[in-house]
Amino acid sequence: MQCAKVPVPLDYRNPDGTQIEVMVSRIASTNPEKRRGVLMLNPGGPGGTGLDQPAFLISKGLPTSVTDSYDLIGMDTRGVGHSAPVSCGFTADDAYGANIPPYAPDDAAVVRQAKIAKDVAERCAANDTDGRLRHVSTANMARDLDRIRAALGEKKASFYGASYGTALGAAYTSMFPATTDRIVLDSNIGDTHLDQAGLRRYALGMEQTFPDFAEWAAKRHDSYGLGRTPQQVRRTYLTVAEQLDRKPAPDGTTGALLRVVTFAYLYNEMQYPALAQIWQTYLSPGKASKAKSEAAAGPHPNDNALTVFLAVTCNDVRWADDVDDYRRAVAQDRKRFPLYGAASANITPCAFWKHEPAESPVAVNDNGPRNVLILQNRHDPVTPLAGGKLLREKFEKRSRLVVANESGHGVFVVGGNACALNATTSYLVDGKMPTDRTCRQG
Repeated sequence: MQCAKVPVPLDYRNPDGTQIEVMVSRIASTNPEKRRGVLMLNPGGPGGTGLDQPAFLISKGLPTSVTDSYDLIGMDTRGVGHSAPVSCGFTADDAYGANIPPYAPDDAAVVRQAKIAKDVAERCAANDTDGRLRHVSTANMARDLDRIRAALGEKKASFYGASYGTALGAAYTSMFPATTDRIVLDSNIGDTHLDQAGLRRYALGMEQTFPDFAEWAAKRHDSYGLGRTPQQVRRTYLTVAEQLDRKPAPDGTTGALLRVVTFAYLYNEMQYPALAQIWQTYLSPGKASKAKSEAAAGPHPNDNALTVFLAVTCNDVRWADDVDDYRRAVAQDRKRFPLYGAASANITPCAFWKHEPAESPVAVNDNGPRNVLILQNRHDPVTPLAGGKLLREKFEKRSRLVVANESGHGVFVVGGNACALNATTSYLVDGKMPTDRTCRQG
């Protein structure tokens, strides 16, 4: 894998002003006769490093026909890792440790989280001594993609993005329809940006995906003891989480932590056994006997990822700034989506962000070639099927939607659906855009 840096303007309104460098990686096609061009990759986040994406996808079984057809281009998008990284100065002992807000068991918890969120927004602003933070946005990342395409000497570039990468890809092909080639958007948040409505859909995703784990666990009750029916497994989850709300375990685990761990372990069915083990730990009082250890002071290992997530989501679109709006949303979603609604509706630092959005969110541009293939699992905890359908509606003329009857986050290569894999490979290699379809399981 080769790496290089591409200079781009910090502020595209002043293209000759301050420049930053975006680090890109490449695994080149070794078959000149079949090479079509470049395929740029983004793993999501926002805030995830993408330099290793070419090697990662190859390690997961990316078909040779794709690696023959394209130079695979990974990158750290602006603000991430090796590309002019930004920092809010998070420390390991911070009360703020994840970009999904914690589950709020009651109204007072929302108010407490608001104080934490306000402090985070203030620290991000104070730590932004070089003024780079406000320029970390989806629109600017999309502009960077087109600069990278030009630097590679390509008239057009193809793109594969997963999770938040679908928002970046949707923005990229909307802003640059004439220089984007084949676009694949896998596991969709539903727009060119993540807003409050998109974050609240996480709870919908968990409600739709949790029954797959519950059915799996019920079949293995004699081993794990979580419930003989899916309904009993659901009651186990709610009961244990509520017990931990009232009294955290000796190891410090709270109901909020159990919920976010469960949410994360629904990303892949291969994680179900480990999740069942975790639940077993908290079924009986006293099992989690290890005393809670205090986090050592020092930089947070995920400081950069946490910062970029906030910068992009808060800079892309204006968020509600009234705490009462979030209190009402949490109360509503606690009832609508009991498993996780009081987390994804909770308040974030975007409510107190110090920078106004520099521009409006990128509007989906449906004028252009039919070159947007949307992939979606039927059950996905973080980007539910609703997101794929929303983007299909917005790209009405330019897109097609392939739904895999699977559970988890990610379809192409990382998922196990043969039909979806074949349809995507055929599109990338031969340009055969599939019809809207549902792929049966397996």
